[in-house]
Formats: sequence, C-alpha cells, structure tokens
Amino acid sequence: MFTRIVSAAYLSACMLTPALAQGANLPIVFVSSNPIGINEFLKMGAEGSKKAAEKLGVPAKIFESSDPTTMRQNLEAAARAGATIIVVTGFEFDDILPEIAPKYPKQKFLQVDSCPSAPPSNVYCAAFREYETSFIAGAEAALTSEAGKVGVIGALDIPFIHRYTSAFVAGAKYVKPDIEVSAPVWIGGDNPFSDPARGQMRATVVFSDGADRVVTAAAASNGGVFKATQDFPGAAAFGVDVNECKTAPDAVMDNIEKRVDVAIEKRVDEIMKGTAEQRVELGLADDGMTLTSLKDGVAASGCLIAKYPDVIEKLRQIKADIISGKVVVQDPMAQN
Repeated sequence: MFTRIVSAAYLSACMLTPALAQGANLPIVFVSSNPIGINEFLKMGAEGSKKAAEKLGVPAKIFESSDPTTMRQNLEAAARAGATIIVVTGFEFDDILPEIAPKYPKQKFLQVDSCPSAPPSNVYCAAFREYETSFIAGAEAALTSEAGKVGVIGALDIPFIHRYTSAFVAGAKYVKPDIEVSAPVWIGGDNPFSDPARGQMRATVVFSDGADRVVTAAAASNGGVFKATQDFPGAAAFGVDVNECKTAPDAVMDNIEKRVDVAIEKRVDEIMKGTAEQRVELGLADDGMTLTSLKDGVAASGCLIAKYPDVIEKLRQIKADIISGKVVVQDPMAQN
C-alpha cells in the first residue's frame, strides 16, 4: 500500500494512530519539502521509501508539504503516529530535524542529500559527492562545445548548489583551460526548484551570452532550461538527479544522476539491522552518483552524448582517475 497525504498533520494522526496503537504494520513515511508534482528528485524520495517499505512488508505513506510550516507539522504528525522510519530529502530539513527529532527518541529519522551540522542521535544521514560527477560533466561540456563557452544555472546561490556549478566549471577548465565561462545565473523567486518559466528566462540569458553547454541544478525548474534550447540551435543542457533526456528530446547532453532511491533503500535496511553509521557520503566509487553516459545502455538513453563515443571514453578515464585519487576534485562546500 502506498498512500499519499497532502499537508497531513491532522489527517495523519487520525488515519494512522488507531492501526499503530495495535503495534502492527508500522509504516515508513516520506515527508516531502514541496508538493511532489513533476519534481523528479522528490519522486525518487517517494519511490525509495516505497521500495524500502515493500522489503519490510509494511505500508508506505507520503506526507506532502508546501512550506516550512507544513514540513514541521508533517514531521510531528508522522512521529506521533509512531512511523518505523521517517524519511526526508534535501537541505530544507537541516534546521527542522534537530528541533523535532529529540522530542521523539523512539523514532528514527533518515535525511538524504543533506545533514544537520549536529544531528541528534536518532537522525541518520546519507549525503552525496555531487562535485565529483559535476566535474566530469564540465569536462564533457568543454569537449563537446562548439562555441567554446559554457554556463551554469542554479536554483539558488548557496554553497550546496555550488557542488554542481563550481565543480562543473572546474571540470571544463581541467580539459580546456582556455574555455570561456558565462557568468553564473540563479533562478531565485518564490519556488526556485519548481519554476520552469523562470528557468527558461534564465537559460535564455546564458545562451544569449554565447554559451552552448549549460548545467542546470534546479530540479523541476530544469524543464524551462531545456525548452530554451529550442531557440538556440546547437545548444544543450545537462540534467540532474535522473535521466531527463527522453523527456526533452534533443535538448539534454547528459545527466548528473543521483541515486536517491537506492540510498534510501540501503540506509533503511542498515537502520533496521542496527548496523547504520550516523553519516555516510556516496559518490562515484560506490555508485551513489554517476552520469547517464557512464552507465550501460547510453545508446538508448535519448541523450545527445551518445553521438560522441570518443568523448565518453575520455569521461570514463576521468572517472577512473578521480576514484584512484589521480585527479582530486575539490568540494566547493568545504571551501566556503
């Protein structure tokens, strides 16, 4: 069973508590930071929670939030209801979890893709080394660019997003030190991770500046960036989180894939077995991050990089060099 409850502070307490009071079928609850909608990142969080629940033979439930107030309400509701594990994704929970988790010491909380600076003992984290794969994507951009200029678009100008944007630029300059880089552009607004219209406007600025390869770290706002490529022949963007090539034909060069669903399944299993470390960070070496081009089946991926087999071989070598330590990619967050 996979039940979705939108802004569920009141409903969850009413619907879950009677069953849980009997001590059976304790669910895994995924609390989103925003309405899931077309946000592929949040979809992975929900799907990973569902798969983890299926393995345990318990129900999975989604509490969709719309703002920090409902995020807090939904966390409280899930904890009061006695969920087995409460799963959240993203930095939006960094400040909320340390306030709420200590109130419910018998509950386990799993935060994926971020971690509070001082997590309570019942909060477990799984972060990613996005900068490793973003570095390779930057190299790919420089190697395929015909204009000799690349650009970056992020949802917000914050240290976490620089793990994509700054690392992308570093990778481009690694293979082509003289590559030009357009000034960074940030989507901003009330909903920077889910505003395709603003994404399209920002991408138009970057493409108009002469860049023909752009990384976009903005979740559901990416669709607008992909749409903007239609007005600039030869331009292509890089997606994030999942393979976005087939949803935007001829617009996406490659994707910086984050295995959020896999991380949730693995961490839930470790938590339930009592073997979980409080913090882990996943990258290229453990398949937590990858590019679509580095996976099997790239020819059927729908990505433009499939037309560049020689470039793919160079990317594979850079990946091997990063894993071996021959190439050291700096973490932009560590430099802030």
